[in-house]
Amino acid sequence: MTESIALHTRLKAGTEAEYADAHANIPPELVAALKEAGVRNWRIWRSGLDLFHVVDVDDYQAMRHALAHHPANVPWQARMAELLEVQDDYSGEDAGIQRVWELP
Repeated sequence: MTESIALHTRLKAGTEAEYADAHANIPPELVAALKEAGVRNWRIWRSGLDLFHVVDVDDYQAMRHALAHHPANVPWQARMAELLEVQDDYSGEDAGIQRVWELP
């Protein structure tokens, strides 16, 4: 069963265009690694500097562990660290944003 995980990240001021450009050119090897790690879909919305992600994935924690040291993800995370206020080093056991309500 696929789970949907919501995430929130925040851009450094002035990096909006660079972030958009990076995501317009996701490396094919990163796309393959995400899919191999069980990601079914990953969507990102931006409001000002705030980024909201929804990730549909087989197992979020397993995906994070699989990508933590993956050769396609490490350079991508280094690039994102230059653009985001808080770097994601894949070391935590985060579960994303807590769901409060869902339309029954």
